[in-house]
Amino acid sequence: MEIIGYVLASLIGISLGLIGSGGSILTVPLLVYVFNVSPVLATAYSLFIVGASSLAGSARKIMNQEVKLKTVLFFGLPSIVAVYLTRKFIIQSLPEHFFDLGSFVVTKDLFIMMLFAVFMAIAAFFMIKGRNEKEEDEKVAPKKVNYWIVILEGMFVGTLTGFVGAGGGFMIIPVLVLVMGMSMKEAIGTSLAIIAIKSMIGFIGDVQNFTNEIDWMFLLSITTISIVGIFIGMYLSKFISAKWLKKGFGWFVLLMSIFILYKELS
Repeated sequence: MEIIGYVLASLIGISLGLIGSGGSILTVPLLVYVFNVSPVLATAYSLFIVGASSLAGSARKIMNQEVKLKTVLFFGLPSIVAVYLTRKFIIQSLPEHFFDLGSFVVTKDLFIMMLFAVFMAIAAFFMIKGRNEKEEDEKVAPKKVNYWIVILEGMFVGTLTGFVGAGGGFMIIPVLVLVMGMSMKEAIGTSLAIIAIKSMIGFIGDVQNFTNEIDWMFLLSITTISIVGIFIGMYLSKFISAKWLKKGFGWFVLLMSIFILYKELS
């Protein structure tokens, strides 16, 4: 199972390299169901793995001038604050035992996995639905930017990232394309940079809470494989249609969310 787990770890990076999102959706189920990591610690590991992989990918995108650094700061700052506060304070304050429904006990771990399954289903919907877009290299005509909406979006994505350890690229990219008027290539590169910064900042909050629980050798090995995967994904993106790939990946994510719901509720 561990060998299969390490092979699957490469898919985290490949997904991020191909479509700029989705890798974090694979990370938590992989850690929980294959490597038997507790859900709370798995979300912390996920922040580091996805953050480091996205950082490597965004560095390549920066060199190719496919990252809007001003947007990274503008969108990323409220997201960074939200994810750090969520990991540092809110997650740690959640009770281990929420409530009982007869013989059914709702625990902290169950709550996090159920929330993650719902997040996966929403992500799958947007991936499958897609949108009417122009060619990837063509910019959409920018609309008048409502900066308060973008700030609120950043805070919401950051809070969600803090709870489930997922980067939220599927929510970031549409904002960058439709509101900021970026091309898909710029949106993917900028999204990777935003995910990298807020995920790593969120993990800093976890380091302070899980000092003695983090297995650094295991975490770094999974992260290294994921980073290799992201460069494979960026290479494959030259030959594979991102539109159809995203739809196919969306169906896979939907099946995964159903599996998690079944696994946890049964």
